[in-house]
Amino acid sequence: MFANRILSGMRPTGSLHLGHYHGVLKNWIQMQHEFECLFFVADWHALTTHYDAPQIIEQSVWDMVVDWLAAGVDPSRATLFIQSKVPEHAELHLLLSMITPLGWLERMPTYKDQQAKLTEKDLSTYGFLGYPLLMSADVLIYRATQVPVGEDQVPHVEFTRELARRFNHLYGRDPGFVEKAESAIKKLGSKKARLYNELRNRFQERGDSEALESAKALLDEQQSLNLGDRERLFGYLEGGGKMILAEPQAMLTAASRMPGLDGQKMSKSYNNTITLREDEASVAKKIRTMPTDPARIRRTDPGDPAKCPVWALHQVYSDEQTRQGVVHGCKSASIGCIECKQPVIDAVLAEQRPMRERAQLYLDDPSLVRNIIADGNEKARKLACETMRDVREAMGLSYS
Repeated sequence: MFANRILSGMRPTGSLHLGHYHGVLKNWIQMQHEFECLFFVADWHALTTHYDAPQIIEQSVWDMVVDWLAAGVDPSRATLFIQSKVPEHAELHLLLSMITPLGWLERMPTYKDQQAKLTEKDLSTYGFLGYPLLMSADVLIYRATQVPVGEDQVPHVEFTRELARRFNHLYGRDPGFVEKAESAIKKLGSKKARLYNELRNRFQERGDSEALESAKALLDEQQSLNLGDRERLFGYLEGGGKMILAEPQAMLTAASRMPGLDGQKMSKSYNNTITLREDEASVAKKIRTMPTDPARIRRTDPGDPAKCPVWALHQVYSDEQTRQGVVHGCKSASIGCIECKQPVIDAVLAEQRPMRERAQLYLDDPSLVRNIIADGNEKARKLACETMRDVREAMGLSYS
């Protein structure tokens, strides 16, 4: 019923590092060629844990957007915007809060996990408890069909699906819904109407998922149906009401393999990062001074790459021939640690060079970034307003 639309966002935490590039941005760059993509700066989400330090958010927003553009996110292929510049997010969040059971929020696995990890902050706020609901509003306001997430975020997408289902059930039955749905079936023509009813019965009576998918495909092919009839038939198919909000699917993305300078996951909290546009001399120095296998005290001591954090970077940046040479050279002590690190330095710098070049355009003229975001805000708001028009009408808030 709805177009293949991807929605993904990032909290503004300042300059991004190579972990963000390999974990998120490379996926975005690929997706923008295959789907309709909306990528947003989640500045309101930043306030859920940094409400006491808002002054860091604005500059972090612009630094992050420049990093997106530097990495290769293309504003001619994707819509880039700032969450708080589309106030409909907040309106939908408010309206959804009226129908969201408190227990649904309290059972989210990340709620207690984050409270346990961020013990230095007072997170006994509604903003923190309700941030999964705001995340759902972010997705539902654009009727996104897919949300790229790692495995740990799948519960958030399931929560969003449940919420859309609950909303459609409560508000999708406009007066005379069944009669209107039956009338819409007749518009399919006798043969297709008969097939629709047969598939609907197979799904509702036996839970036949293949019948459900076949019926959805049948409806997708009907160009003559108006939007209202199409939404009604999708809802009637599943035994609910009109499909006002789309149920998104989780698009599982591979976890980032990007290790930090100490062998742990690259993270600002571990102080082990290389930023996307970091100065070449700084990058080279950081990698040259990385810890290595503690058994290699002297140049002539053999080592074990599996015990060396540099080897984890070779896994990301080096080809098979280089890796084999490193294994042999380390174990035989025929190469030293500096020689082992040089191919990694060269590869990281080669990856970053086009990023720095792309970024320079926007650093020289910051108005380019502002204009890209202003255009994106306008496009995103237009889509959001269309959804809110339908939501207000369904909830009896569309006053004339």
